[in-house]
Amino acid sequence: MSMPIESMLLAVNLNFLVFSVSLNDMMGQSFASLVPTVAAAESAIGLAIFVITFRVRGTIVVEFINCIQG
Repeated sequence: MSMPIESMLLAVNLNFLVFSVSLNDMMGQSFASLVPTVAAAESAIGLAIFVITFRVRGTIVVEFINCIQG
């Protein structure tokens, strides 16, 4: 479910790198180093949601995730 977000982050990262090289500017490369940090945080939050769902429900079925309210 989080794969589209990961692919968008990779596309943004690639854009930062390409424009940084074409404009001869280091700012894009420094932003590109921050994108994996955001991706790792997003993956950690998703994993935490799955672990909590498994502890509460005993299963990880996508149809039951919509029952979580917070």
